[in-house]
Amino acid sequence: MRHFGHIAPEVRDRLFFQEPCVFTADSSPRVLATALGATLYSPATRPKLADDIVKQAGAGVVSMVVCLEDSIGDADVADAEENLVRQFHDLADRPGDELPLLFIRVRAPEQIPDLVQRLGASVRLLSGFVLPKFTEERGIPFLEALTEAEGASERRLFAMPVLESPELLYRESRAETLAGIFRAVDKYRDRVLALRLGVTDFCSAYGLRRAPDMTAYDVQIVASVIADVVNVLGRADGTGFTVTGPVWEYFRVQERMFKPQLRRSPFTPEAEDLRAALIEHDMDGLLREISLDRTNGLQGKTCIHPSHVLPVHALSVVSHEEFSDAQDILRPERGGGGVLRSAYTNKMNEVKPHRAWAERTLQRAEVFGVTNEDIGFVELLAAGIPG
Repeated sequence: MRHFGHIAPEVRDRLFFQEPCVFTADSSPRVLATALGATLYSPATRPKLADDIVKQAGAGVVSMVVCLEDSIGDADVADAEENLVRQFHDLADRPGDELPLLFIRVRAPEQIPDLVQRLGASVRLLSGFVLPKFTEERGIPFLEALTEAEGASERRLFAMPVLESPELLYRESRAETLAGIFRAVDKYRDRVLALRLGVTDFCSAYGLRRAPDMTAYDVQIVASVIADVVNVLGRADGTGFTVTGPVWEYFRVQERMFKPQLRRSPFTPEAEDLRAALIEHDMDGLLREISLDRTNGLQGKTCIHPSHVLPVHALSVVSHEEFSDAQDILRPERGGGGVLRSAYTNKMNEVKPHRAWAERTLQRAEVFGVTNEDIGFVELLAAGIPG
């Protein structure tokens, strides 16, 4: 699979200076953690789940989570598990279909080895499990169960803990909770692919819900948690993990209180219809939040609607200017440090302070590609919209 692989080769050639790389479920954790991109969630109760997964893969989705937790009712868990296993068996019988990275969001540790056993040979389609409401105390049993299931299945399985517990939100317990989470995920570092932020649960603890005109960063209590999570768990010194962006909840037009957040300047007159469509469907708020995710150290995003996938991926592509700066900073002859003017002559590149940024940028460029000089996110969005 590859990002933007659903777009015709001749179109990719026009868009990309460096095309996204090809990867598989067996690629290195470093590649997969970056490649997650927009991770699309789907309830395990969907009667045509296998068809949905194939359809979304064909539309550019590269990672999906089949959910047995909050998206389904307590009384539906047994039926959902049965449906999930049946749908995975169906997928395993379709050898010609390209599939995304597939994860299962469970409720309890004992579901992990049980589901792996019930999946049988179709476990080869599974990349891992999403672990809810993760703290050190609650998380260790999940990670132990994952280790057990991995040994029994002889299949590499990753964990994606969800950071969403009240202990992480509350000021008086946050530091201790973060320290415990770090101990847990550090102990199982080889199995932890990424950490996911459960911002909806954070808002729930205070009876809050952000409007489509607002981003997660406008909710100050949420923004403070994101900052502390990145501070402790997202460092660039080799101790950090990939931390993914929070879910964007909106996909239907609602009455707008504030003016659109999407500037006209990136849009040519020919693309004005695209801008209007994005605003109509509250995508301007999503685009702003994706940009703020990256600025605040997050990669990828949890998504609950297919229309959110393309914007996340379009804004994950590295611009030619970013690529040029990163390459200049990492040239071997720059190993001693120093300052240089960017090739675009519009900024200062300071070699030592910008090195970690440059390394992360080239890693993202490998997976999402690099645009040609005259290509921006508008062209990527337009090229990826069907029809």
